[in-house]
Amino acid sequence: MELLLLSNSTAHGRSYLEHAMEAVTAFLPAGGTLAFVPYALADHDGYTDTVRKALEPRGVTVRGVHTTGGLDGADAVFVGGGNSFRLLRDLYRTGLRDALREAVPGGLPYMGASAGTNMACPTLRTTNDMPIVQPPSFAALGFVPFQINPHYLDPQPGSTHMGETREQRLTEFLECNDVPVLGLREGTWLRVSDGTATLGGALDARLFRRGEEPRELPAGSDASWLLSAPAAFDA
Repeated sequence: MELLLLSNSTAHGRSYLEHAMEAVTAFLPAGGTLAFVPYALADHDGYTDTVRKALEPRGVTVRGVHTTGGLDGADAVFVGGGNSFRLLRDLYRTGLRDALREAVPGGLPYMGASAGTNMACPTLRTTNDMPIVQPPSFAALGFVPFQINPHYLDPQPGSTHMGETREQRLTEFLECNDVPVLGLREGTWLRVSDGTATLGGALDARLFRRGEEPRELPAGSDASWLLSAPAAFDA
């Protein structure tokens, strides 16, 4: 499978996808047609137009699946960020979840950002989002056998905030689920190609595993071993 899994699509002071544009344009087929999945946001037309303005100057034709009805004629697919629960609900509702689970292992390149990256995991259980709707299941696309936490935030030294840190929440997740979780900081991504996985961007990733202390994975490092991780979840 060919996957580009971005932690985020917007970065402070930059235009949409600008921070990762080199990786994005290298990933997308030159002169090809991109099927964009806008279901994580309510304004499907406006969201698709944002992606079109970012990518069509790069020679990529963008078509929203909400108008075309599916993946026919697409050279790649991009599942955009927003609310992961709404996105997964609509993947089920439209039948696109099954279509993606057939097309991507069959060779269709898949790019996700934020919620779209969550969808590439076995479930959405490591999303940061509020459950504003209820999908039929938490089971996502399962293109990788481990979980990802996009927008991973480190604890802030000296903070007076008394709520849980992201690290505490992911540790709590591992109390009930024995599967690795890769925390992708802002401006980073994971590139999967033909059985290899490489960390992209300028910052390290944070890896969480049950029974182990969290550890750093350096930017640019080979994380291919994660592709053989067992996707074990409690019911």
